[in-house]
Amino acid sequence: MITQNRYTIVISYSESDQGWLADVPDLSYCTAFGQTPKEALEEVERAMTAWLRAAKIEKKPIPEPSGGFETGQM
Repeated sequence: MITQNRYTIVISYSESDQGWLADVPDLSYCTAFGQTPKEALEEVERAMTAWLRAAKIEKKPIPEPSGGFETGQM
């Protein structure tokens, strides 16, 4: 079973949207918006849960997490 906490999440500020975008590169179209980085992270965590649940129900392939930064790395 793949858990959502192993996927890389990229959070960046969008001038055009005037807010924060959170993206999960390994999960196609799994993106969320928030007024703060924390809000964007909370929203994308909900989106990841829904994405993974829908893929399982639809028997779609679920990609393995590709890795990324370890905590504290940049």
